[in-house]
Amino acid sequence: MDMRTSHLQKQPLILVAFVTLFIFQSHAYASRDDSQQLTQLLSDANAEALALAADANETQALILNDENWVTHALMLAKVKGHVDNMAIIAEKLSKAEKSGSELQEQAVERVLPLVKELSANTTAAINYLNQNKARPLSETYAQYLQKNAESANQLSSMISALFEYEKSMTDIEKLKRKLTASEN
Repeated sequence: MDMRTSHLQKQPLILVAFVTLFIFQSHAYASRDDSQQLTQLLSDANAEALALAADANETQALILNDENWVTHALMLAKVKGHVDNMAIIAEKLSKAEKSGSELQEQAVERVLPLVKELSANTTAAINYLNQNKARPLSETYAQYLQKNAESANQLSSMISALFEYEKSMTDIEKLKRKLTASEN
């Protein structure tokens, strides 16, 4: 089984775990209303995380196809741009965290550590590359890029699952209110 197949098999398990966790915690969801600002920020985080994951995956392909350190540096700069954008979104999420529902608050609490980890990992890869321009393709560097891509994909999957779950719960809450109103 190749690495891509293995990763794809693990991804649904991560999504199922997060969705299951939130289903069991959904009783707390109804006590505070969603924040439109947090919903928009989570949507922005979702889009940025998807782009980050795609570029992080592309850095892995460089190991097989390109030994030129400049190409690696450019690709890592692109990944770093996405990570920096995620950090800006994460900061906004953190500031607005308490203004939304408990579900939104939990989503923010799960996103922040992953964004910090990705930022540190990407910076370390860039530092390594800057120090090893003559020979950028070590086994350690390749493994580092692989793990960073895995983290980016996990962040993307988690945010996507949280965002979709939040939208579903919001719709369910609206439908519940309509049902209750029609019974009266």
